[in-house]
Amino acid sequence: MARAPFQVLVYPYYPTPHREFEYLLLKRSDATYWQGIAGGGEGSETPLEAAKRETLEETGIPKDSRFLRLITVLPIPATEFRDHHLWGRKICIPQYCFGVLPKEKKIVLSSEHTDHKWLMYEEAYRLMKYEGNKIALWELDKRLKKEETG
Repeated sequence: MARAPFQVLVYPYYPTPHREFEYLLLKRSDATYWQGIAGGGEGSETPLEAAKRETLEETGIPKDSRFLRLITVLPIPATEFRDHHLWGRKICIPQYCFGVLPKEKKIVLSSEHTDHKWLMYEEAYRLMKYEGNKIALWELDKRLKKEETG
């Protein structure tokens, strides 16, 4: 099945007893950096459907978990992807961003990753490589903290 011309980025989050949140970062097996769950749409999937599938595949977090679509949509160069030649003259594709609240912190890593960490916002932000990933995490953190304070 051909990859759809969009990317998703998902950050699992979990509340702490101190009214803060921990965020899950994954270390890619083919690189040295940390990121959220990332992947592309398949066929006619919507971004939310792709986010749910990728989350399940990469961490075992069920599709019926609470997903929160972020406002952040980031451009990604189409040439970063193997299937870019199938997308016509697209220069960039959108990356749709989400948060997900799993029922528990236990995850099952796929072979795409070698390690994972649940981190407080500041440390997660510091570890990430891509500025766009940091922007999405910033938005998620601000929205969750606003919900907590009303």
